[in-house]
Amino acid sequence: MSRALCIQLINPNTSRAMTEVMAQTARLVAARDTQIMAVCPQEGAPSIEGHFDEAIATLGVLQQVKAGRDAGVDGHIIACFGDPGLLAARELARGPVIGIAEAAMHLATMLATRFSIVTTLPRTLTIARHLLHQYGFERHCAALHAIDLPVLSLEDGSGLAQQKVREQCIAAKKTDGSGAIVLGCGGMADLAQELTLELNIPVIDGVSAAVKMVESLAALRLTTSKHGDLDYPLEKPLSGRFAGLNLRDHYV
Repeated sequence: MSRALCIQLINPNTSRAMTEVMAQTARLVAARDTQIMAVCPQEGAPSIEGHFDEAIATLGVLQQVKAGRDAGVDGHIIACFGDPGLLAARELARGPVIGIAEAAMHLATMLATRFSIVTTLPRTLTIARHLLHQYGFERHCAALHAIDLPVLSLEDGSGLAQQKVREQCIAAKKTDGSGAIVLGCGGMADLAQELTLELNIPVIDGVSAAVKMVESLAALRLTTSKHGDLDYPLEKPLSGRFAGLNLRDHYV
């Protein structure tokens, strides 16, 4: 009998409340015998809303990937729509590493010829555009929209951010000619199913998409190629707070 799958869900910011929202969503869609190990760094940025925040978050992501690898998890999810540290994490990990932006965009192209993205602050739209170009989906994206509220407004209890997400999704369906909508923040994960029913088009949450991708790769016994640039990092004497990222078990 095969053992249960364990997926590490990494929230790159330090918000435990947001980590739990994403964990609940992940567990709802995961297979019955899949374990979701939800974690976030103890230090870093409370929200990720720019290139500076992503740079800070990357170290926390790599530390969590290393911890998950040492614990024997089968795959990792980077649960921030900027996919911070994704390629570096793929070098470090044994199992597959999936970013929620890449996962959501992939699924959107399988369900519609054009999709829209709804995210938080306008400044993060540029990051989303960079990812669309990097992943090759820029021709599939009809438009990007921002609710013009910070990430942490999604957990302030007012419901204002959630209402603005709904309004932007409705407007996107009416004006963009898109057949699907991608939610551009992990903190929106719990809104996708309700909005899909209300709008009658696929509204895609990257956390759920990433869970099913890791499960699919595991079922196919596929993981990140270690031939080429995503091979394990070269052995070097890392120092200070980076010393814990050494992969001694791989090199010996």
